[in-house]
Amino acid sequence: MSGQIVNGVYEVLDDRFRTGRCAIGDSRLEVLHDGSRWAEGPLYVPAWRQLIWSDIPNDRILRWDEQTGEVGVFRAPAGHSNGNTLDRQGRLITCEQGNRRVTRTEHDGTVTVLADRYDGKRLNSPNDSVVRSDGSVWFSDPDFGIRSDYEGHRAESEIGACNVYRIDPVTGEVRLVADGFMGPNGVILSADEQQLYVSDSSAGRIHVHDVHDDGTLSDGKVFAEGKDGVRFDNIRFDDEGRLWAAALDDGVHCYDPDGTLIGRIVVPETVSNITFGGPKNNRMFITASTSLYSLVVSVTGAPRI
Repeated sequence: MSGQIVNGVYEVLDDRFRTGRCAIGDSRLEVLHDGSRWAEGPLYVPAWRQLIWSDIPNDRILRWDEQTGEVGVFRAPAGHSNGNTLDRQGRLITCEQGNRRVTRTEHDGTVTVLADRYDGKRLNSPNDSVVRSDGSVWFSDPDFGIRSDYEGHRAESEIGACNVYRIDPVTGEVRLVADGFMGPNGVILSADEQQLYVSDSSAGRIHVHDVHDDGTLSDGKVFAEGKDGVRFDNIRFDDEGRLWAAALDDGVHCYDPDGTLIGRIVVPETVSNITFGGPKNNRMFITASTSLYSLVVSVTGAPRI
């Protein structure tokens, strides 16, 4: 599928991408850093006015200062960390592929392990997480970090499957909530928290599951499917319910709430992750191969927690 390139980096595939003002903003990608080995897990932290991201093979988390433009090391070693997010108290939640665990960084800098096992067996390599308003943490657990020593430590899976789990906010119990994936990756909740979206990178699909009151999920259905070998990494919503997906070799995809691919952002490297940030939450940060890019756009990310 091909469309019209407008304003330098936006490809219009459906007129809703144009009328929704998705193709307006910076006409070129700004390179903020190009010294990573494989960049993932971007997270904008408003209180710090900084963007942090994971440089997985180099086993470090880097940070970019919005006011000075300087880049430095936030944490090293970092357990070959991947996805980063914030909980409702502004604490950092990190998926550590190498350490095979999900952690929380407290306000005093100490690190608390939230999950490292399910049913007595070590997790594979937690990838991405999202925190619900009740404090529960939902995370994906593919085997990417144990396939080789490049992004973690080569090992056999103790669980024997790649699943999505929920950490109970009161008991700390790790519960399996969705299975049957080839390589679950990005996870995100809808604005009303009634649906959980999961990208299955290995299968080239994005699934959506209804969230039940007891914290369980429906079997789910396919929300979007990559064409011609397109695969997805992480996913994010804007404040009008459009889903933006890091589509690896195909740039950044934008999906209407009905699942229609309406446009994309052209990126010269393989896109791993995206996030919204900046004072107005309208700056898209993109990790792609060795680089960190940004693009100030006319859409606004979903409200911050």
